[in-house]
Amino acid sequence: QVQLVESGGGLVQAGGSLRLSCTASGRTYAMGWFRQAPGKERDFVAAITWIGGYTYYADSVKGRFTIFRDISKNTVYLQINSLKPEDTAVYYCAAGNVNSNFLNRNFGSPIAYGYWGQGTQVTVSS
Repeated sequence: QVQLVESGGGLVQAGGSLRLSCTASGRTYAMGWFRQAPGKERDFVAAITWIGGYTYYADSVKGRFTIFRDISKNTVYLQINSLKPEDTAVYYCAAGNVNSNFLNRNFGSPIAYGYWGQGTQVTVSS
């Protein structure tokens, strides 16, 4: 069982930046971030593998979001720049122990991740 603890959410003005953190109690093949706005489905944001640091991004966040990891701290970060009101959502950290082929085909789907954090709220004011 892997436990995930997120932090770093908050209220920020449009154009600002935030860095979300997710610390895992154990090591899996990959970790990712999803977000869920009120009344909407949970959407994929970004993912990264522990080995090699291969990254995956949703098209909607490329260029503004960066996912990276600190292996020594078992922590994955999501740097969010140029925040927009439409980025307002609960951001969830996820971890998956799937193989590389499965992740390559399903990195954007919750089925690739078996562990989830509690979520951290990000609110962007206009």
